[in-house]
Amino acid sequence: MAAVAQCVRGALRPRLPLLSVALRTSPRLLCAATQQKNTGQNLEEDQSQSQNEHKVEPSSAEKLLAEEKAKLEEQLKEVTEKYKRALADAENVRQRSQKLVEEAKLYGIQSFCKDLLEVADILEKATESVPKEEIKDENPHLKSLYEGLVMTEVQIQKVFKKHGLLRLNPVGAKFDPYEHEALFHTPVEGQEPGTIAMVSKIGYKLHGRTLRPALVGVVKDA
Repeated sequence: MAAVAQCVRGALRPRLPLLSVALRTSPRLLCAATQQKNTGQNLEEDQSQSQNEHKVEPSSAEKLLAEEKAKLEEQLKEVTEKYKRALADAENVRQRSQKLVEEAKLYGIQSFCKDLLEVADILEKATESVPKEEIKDENPHLKSLYEGLVMTEVQIQKVFKKHGLLRLNPVGAKFDPYEHEALFHTPVEGQEPGTIAMVSKIGYKLHGRTLRPALVGVVKDA
């Protein structure tokens, strides 16, 4: 037994220095590995933190681009509004111009019509002044003259109507200050106050617009 134990100790003795060396060096290796692991974790944390900072706080170039974009959008909005207003103004001008042109076509003959109204008034007075009892075959010249005046008056009224000029003979109608001009007021039995009892001068309207008001006498309360 003693011999066997001695042989075992002899076999283990050469390996003891290697075991002791391994025990002495292993803490250092463990520390180095631990430090390397911690360093890697710190690098990863720094990188993730840097990425988060970049995400949270945009760079100055991005801020400038965002500000420039906002300015351009605002300018585009202003230009669009100005363009729309300009289109609306142009459309209003076009409509007003078109209306003026149409009115010029309708009422451009207004002055000429006023001058012709005097001729129509003379013809009317001429036919009214001829005694009806004298218009007979025994007076052929007077009869022919009267018929000629009547035909001329009818023809001129046709021309007036063709160009939108209509007579206003408002006997018995309600007085309208836009179409009639009152010369006097008088009580008339059997007629409603405010109506027209007599027409002294015929009025005319051109395309619905009063060219010359009728000169009338208006019924008033008794």
